[in-house]
Amino acid sequence: MIAIYPGSFDPITLGHIDIIERGCKLFKKVIVAVLRNPSKTSLFTIEKRLNQIRHSTEHLPNVEVASFDGLAVNYAKMRQAKVLIRGLRVLSDFEKELQMAHTNKTLSSEIETVFLATSNEYSFLSSSVVKEIAIFGGSVDHLVPQHIAIDIYKCYDKTQPILNQK
Repeated sequence: MIAIYPGSFDPITLGHIDIIERGCKLFKKVIVAVLRNPSKTSLFTIEKRLNQIRHSTEHLPNVEVASFDGLAVNYAKMRQAKVLIRGLRVLSDFEKELQMAHTNKTLSSEIETVFLATSNEYSFLSSSVVKEIAIFGGSVDHLVPQHIAIDIYKCYDKTQPILNQK
């Protein structure tokens, strides 16, 4: 079974990667699908995000990285996927994601939404948190893969914090 993990991934975080890795254990193929949203100002271009995600998931043989426009359910149908993966961190995520899952069900009854609870160590983590820390010159290398941390520091033109070597 093919699953789609849609999102903006601007930037992809260790929490996103955790969901992708766990999804890969459940599904034959996971397509990480970056939404092209022209009304949203992004830190990275679509192409940069696609490359960042590919590099971050190269250890996972059943991951494909792509971009899409429009509704996730339409993209899922086009790719012959039966599942949308969504990560949940906190209760407010559940309320928003449940509403979206119900909405998607009205658009396509054959597409199911599977919720994966984020691992405890990433329950606070979001792309917005990463960007906010970086704006103020904080280290984000414990929140995103090292190659992405370097890209983020370049965007904010700050002196790079000393990266933790893991």
